[in-house]
Amino acid sequence: MVDQLSPQQGHPLLNKVPQGSLPNGKGATKDGLHARGQWASKAEFLLAVAGQIIGLGNVWRFPYLCYKNGGGVFFVPYLLFLVLCGIPLFLLETSLGQYTSLGGVSAWRTICPLFGGLGYASQVMILHGCVYYIVILAWAVFYLTYSFQEVLPWSHCNNTWNTNSCFLFDHHNQTATGSNLPENATSPVMEFWEREVLHLSNTLDELGPINWKLALCLASVWLVCYFCVWKGVKSTGKVVYLTATFPYVMLFVLLVRGATLPGATQGIIYYLKPNHTRLADPQVWMDAGTQIFFSYGICLGSLTALGSYNKYNNDCYKDSFLLCLLNSSTSFLAGFAIFSVLGFMAEEQGVDISTVAQSGPGLAFIAYPRAVAMMPLPQLWAVCFFLMIIMLGLDTQFVSLEALMTSVTDLYPHLIRRGHRRELLLMFVCIVCFLVGLVMVTPGGLYVFQIYDHFSCSGASLLLLSIFQSLAIGWFYGAERFSANIRDMTGYNPLSVFRLCWKYLTPAVCTATFVFSLVRWSPLSLGKGLVAPAWATTLGWILTLSSVLLLPIWAIYAFVTTPGTLTQRFQRLCSPTIDSKMPFHCPHTNNATVAYSSPLPLNEKSKESNGDIQDNIII
Repeated sequence: MVDQLSPQQGHPLLNKVPQGSLPNGKGATKDGLHARGQWASKAEFLLAVAGQIIGLGNVWRFPYLCYKNGGGVFFVPYLLFLVLCGIPLFLLETSLGQYTSLGGVSAWRTICPLFGGLGYASQVMILHGCVYYIVILAWAVFYLTYSFQEVLPWSHCNNTWNTNSCFLFDHHNQTATGSNLPENATSPVMEFWEREVLHLSNTLDELGPINWKLALCLASVWLVCYFCVWKGVKSTGKVVYLTATFPYVMLFVLLVRGATLPGATQGIIYYLKPNHTRLADPQVWMDAGTQIFFSYGICLGSLTALGSYNKYNNDCYKDSFLLCLLNSSTSFLAGFAIFSVLGFMAEEQGVDISTVAQSGPGLAFIAYPRAVAMMPLPQLWAVCFFLMIIMLGLDTQFVSLEALMTSVTDLYPHLIRRGHRRELLLMFVCIVCFLVGLVMVTPGGLYVFQIYDHFSCSGASLLLLSIFQSLAIGWFYGAERFSANIRDMTGYNPLSVFRLCWKYLTPAVCTATFVFSLVRWSPLSLGKGLVAPAWATTLGWILTLSSVLLLPIWAIYAFVTTPGTLTQRFQRLCSPTIDSKMPFHCPHTNNATVAYSSPLPLNEKSKESNGDIQDNIII
């Protein structure tokens, strides 16, 4: 809507540095506020983003989707969604953060006030994610502690929690006509998972008491997350050197080990064997689209928050390409490590690989532990695997927590950036999330976890936010203007295809996928033939609406509270604004702090030319 404005001079809205701060962003301001800070190096930014986007989904979801949806041909819809949605939105969010030096909420309220609800919605989704995602790490810590035993407890049926139905299955006790499994037979790894780790109840209605072993694991992970984030980017930037790189070491070790196992070749063939007929199935395209949105951290505000700590002239354009390439390459590589081991397990059991291939928690806590129990030195490989799972999930968790704290702190800098208030607020958030998460370490906790996972950060929610993000930048702020902003930061224009994506292709693809997801919606299956009851589905939709409804609620609130006629209100809310109470920093003035300026919508044309705000700032 504003592309008619000249984009020739893209000026930063800010690199916001509190008045009186040191040029390098260190130290405290004259009024006692802590400086916002920046990444100490580009490596810290790259590792932090890599740690956030490269998580458990790369290891336990992508390989299975590739196998399930036609092997190598799955890359056709995957790459198409990556080019049309993944990379454009990734660049949009990272650049937005770097350009404004603000977290998710404040960035959208500054760049296009009408869409400030995007920032609030993304932070609610992050908060939901922080509650349930960390439970996976608690499970992994539980497994890790048991991995140091002389005999892996899930490799035999002689434990106190095992039942008479426990049966150690392999090809030695399988007959030629079928199997001689007893009725209702279960494997030791399944009984360890359900009876020792989860204490799993039969239905969602039976929550039961807290499993204190699992609760201690949950508390330990929250404690680690707190100290990873408590000093902001100063601590986060250092921790990611370990948490973002260590999983690659473990992944490489497991890949080499898996490739040397008998049956590995057959597993890899199943992983990549092309089935071109699968391209005609709409579900394949839906799976590819949702995988892109889940694995790239899009619409959660974390990319905006992490980008906000960059120096203004950082090349966020090349960084985005590099990180997207790294993310997808990791997913592809993980498939070899996972399916080589699944191929080995299928050969050892004398069954088809389709019977052992799983995704999600089923892969991490059932299939893979069963496979490592069959290897020589099983304790070593179990420790390597669960350390990788913990590291993959840990940096995703604490970087998301850092993004949440960034957004809250940027909303109330004069209140939070004093003394130890940020640390105390962080402690409060961690404690509250831990207490809410305790319901997921009860016997019925797995069912609650599935409801959170399915609804709180659902594909439909992410798609809806993606549509409005594209509209906000492509049409209201202006794709040409945003490209000019990127040029001002990097020194060159992004490819014209990005402007095309932000305006047309990305919202069109996201809308089509969103509609398809609603058409194909079905009640959530909780496993073992259980379907989520009506009250649980209602609770799930409340979780979904708690984020997405903030878009219209904020728009209505902003429209009602903005002065002027209807036309003037709409014009102001669709124009970037400067907060008259906030000092600005312009990199073109050698890091000088500038005085206050009254709000000025960029589409007002007086003596200023086409939205240039720099001329309105008194130096």
